[in-house]
Amino acid sequence: MNSAHDLGGQMAFGPVLPEPGEPVFHGDWEKRVLAINVAAGAMGAWSIDEIRHARESLPPAQYLSSTYYEIWLAALDRILVEHGFLTQEELASGKPVPQRREPKRVLKGEDVPAVLRRGFPYEREAPGPAKFAVGDRVRTAVMHPQHHTRLPRYARGKQGVIERVTGCHVFPDTGAQRQPEVAQWLYTVVFTGRELWGRDADPTSTVSIEAWESYLEPA
Repeated sequence: MNSAHDLGGQMAFGPVLPEPGEPVFHGDWEKRVLAINVAAGAMGAWSIDEIRHARESLPPAQYLSSTYYEIWLAALDRILVEHGFLTQEELASGKPVPQRREPKRVLKGEDVPAVLRRGFPYEREAPGPAKFAVGDRVRTAVMHPQHHTRLPRYARGKQGVIERVTGCHVFPDTGAQRQPEVAQWLYTVVFTGRELWGRDADPTSTVSIEAWESYLEPA
């Protein structure tokens, strides 16, 4: 999506100001939001790419004025309603309704450490040989999809070089749309700063991105 989340290369947002000694959480409510997201994701009703798409789909004014975990909470509200686990009336009243969709899996407290250690691997068996190899020159696609994509706007239609072949992984663009799982080869592609930003860019800078095979064509 070409929405508010895709800020790479955008101007007028001010400098990035790291917070010295930044804590992991700025309040107990942030801990709870993370825990609820982990528990809800473990129900198995949606993929990581679908919840990312829910975050990206928030109205730009809401997205840009919200903190990190406020975005997570708003997107979780939306996706729980979409999948029938909550209703808008419940969100407004704070009171549960007698009947709702039941999850097929429930993450129990004692299982959380093992689940977090294991993670959610997305590497898959390759459907065929990789199309590109390290050192190949490639060009990224020019596209403006209405759905989730991992190819940022600033890197579309640009020439780069395959830096690393990272294996075969679940393709996020279709995963976010609740389509059957598709696996594609994934590459690290390096671009010069001037290729991305033009003649005024630092000539010594480079940017590397992770790009799925369908994003690329031979240069």
